[in-house]
Amino acid sequence: MFEFRTACGFKPETYQSQLLRFDRLCVMQNHSVPELTQDLVLDWLDSPAALNNLSGNAMAIRQFGKYLAAIGEDAYVLPDKFAPHKSRHTPYIFTDGELTALFAEIDKLPPTDEEPFLNKIAPVLFRLIYTCGLRPNEGRELLRENVNFKTGEILIAHTKRNKERIVVMSDDMLSFAKTYNLHRGIFGSDSQYFFPAKDGGALTNSRVYAAFNRAWSNATRTPGNSRYHPVRIYDLRHRFASACLNRWLDEGENLTAMMPYLRTYMGHCNLSETAYYIHILPENLVKSPGIDWDALNSILPEVSVCPD
Repeated sequence: MFEFRTACGFKPETYQSQLLRFDRLCVMQNHSVPELTQDLVLDWLDSPAALNNLSGNAMAIRQFGKYLAAIGEDAYVLPDKFAPHKSRHTPYIFTDGELTALFAEIDKLPPTDEEPFLNKIAPVLFRLIYTCGLRPNEGRELLRENVNFKTGEILIAHTKRNKERIVVMSDDMLSFAKTYNLHRGIFGSDSQYFFPAKDGGALTNSRVYAAFNRAWSNATRTPGNSRYHPVRIYDLRHRFASACLNRWLDEGENLTAMMPYLRTYMGHCNLSETAYYIHILPENLVKSPGIDWDALNSILPEVSVCPD
């Protein structure tokens, strides 16, 4: 099953930990049935090892059952509605003022004991994610060898479904990255990562999110104002997409014709993931003649998924 999924472009570790725990349960309880039965699946999902992440474990065992059935084996396929899916995050589109305030606070982030060079890394990492529309992990796991300082091209290798792509930095971003690379030569020359952690590996997701949330909190909370809208680093990517669409509308471009370019640049698997962003544009913009709604709705008849 893992070989098949890898051949389809999925990462090999997807569902690996869940199904290893399933294997352990089968060994511990001496299960010797020759097939994946309903009783075995339900016993697994009722075990303490599965209950701590019921949704993820249910999806893993469902995919395993679907694979077995597809190759002609007798197998119970868990219904899709068995476990609740995680709620989808609604993209938050930063205003110009919020974005300015956010990056001003990012530039003020201090070094920490855990990451003593965070103040050098964070301003470049978050700007790169925003200006190039990267997924957060594509930024923090970026390899130094994949950054071309002559052309501004970046090879994004660690991608969703392992689909490599090339993005190009703006002139401003390239200049910023070159200056950062000089500093990086002092504290991260032994690391393969462009944004190295203290130990030389990639920055962890928790460290990056802690820095981002601290900056956003500082940017939005003022004396007498406790307003705080939760955001994700992914929202920088969403803002990039909406900014591209807004610019094309200002230039009179046909968005239906332009979306395949945005899809390729952002590394979306399906055009419907890119088309989603049109539906979250301000109402006065979606009335533009640059949007062919008939063509768009044939791509995305029902909008319910926030793209990654």
